[in-house]
Amino acid sequence: MTIEQKQQPSCCSVNQRSESRTKSQFVHIEALYKPKKSNKERPAGMIYLPGGEFLMGTNDGEGFPADGEGPIRPVQLSPFYIDPCTVTNAEYADFIRATGYVTEAEKFGWSFVFHLFVSDNVKKINARQVPGAPWWLAVNGASWHRPEGEGSSVEKRLDHPVIHVSWNDAAQYAKWAGKRLLTEAEWEYAARGGLVQKRYPWGDLLKPDGQHLCNIWQGKFPLKNNASDGYEGTAPAQSYPPNGYGLYNMVGNVWEWCSDWFSSRPAGKGILNNPTGPAFGSSRVMRGGSYLCHKSYCNRYRVAARSQNTPDSSTGNLGFRCAADAFN
Repeated sequence: MTIEQKQQPSCCSVNQRSESRTKSQFVHIEALYKPKKSNKERPAGMIYLPGGEFLMGTNDGEGFPADGEGPIRPVQLSPFYIDPCTVTNAEYADFIRATGYVTEAEKFGWSFVFHLFVSDNVKKINARQVPGAPWWLAVNGASWHRPEGEGSSVEKRLDHPVIHVSWNDAAQYAKWAGKRLLTEAEWEYAARGGLVQKRYPWGDLLKPDGQHLCNIWQGKFPLKNNASDGYEGTAPAQSYPPNGYGLYNMVGNVWEWCSDWFSSRPAGKGILNNPTGPAFGSSRVMRGGSYLCHKSYCNRYRVAARSQNTPDSSTGNLGFRCAADAFN
């Protein structure tokens, strides 16, 4: 296990990689995100999206071309179901109780926690600073049910998104639930909520009429979050008004794992039909930004923004939601 900063600096994520993990282990996990068969009836609590053609990506001047946000390209999607919210601590606890699954953060013995959430005692004894990203601490014992390490608990945050889950952990949950992770194209289609080429799920203004519509950093990053949007860390998974498809927190709050391998290379020409990303890679796509995103540094809480992390990485601002196939 090594602690390393991502090549492209970000306030929002860092990665951890097991030095002994092999490509064959990743291939073994690869198939887990797909359910065995499509759902003939709407799964309980999920929202049906009809799919069709939409414009993916952006040429917005606020975007990051190096991330592969552009160019704008037409994408055709089949219908699918999606969870209205990210998977919560309560839902993940059900999975753990039913399966006895042990997350990768628990196996590795640590995960990344934002520095303001770590007690002075834990900082002295059980935390290591990340070179080049001092706002992240590698905290021994931090995991999905102890999000800030020793002495912390999700008992009062059961309706918040589960965090400190790797892509592999998310894929295992999705398989157990009879679902799968969203493709990146499905995620962006869903996040747009029926709007065409808008910056956010609700339009182009971050705070229309001065109203906060997502959970992002308010203040001077990374020293002071004044929490004017209501939250310093995660918010409940069903917070703020939903988008046009009835989906909550598609931007801000926590990054969301997607099924695709990450690539910053432009997509192919013409209409892309149900794209699933590259055939292989070293990092998985994350979408949506998180409560740590701030315009001065990250600005990745836009619907076209994207980032990446290794499949075994876990942090205190990274979760997921699920999808399921649907017949026409």
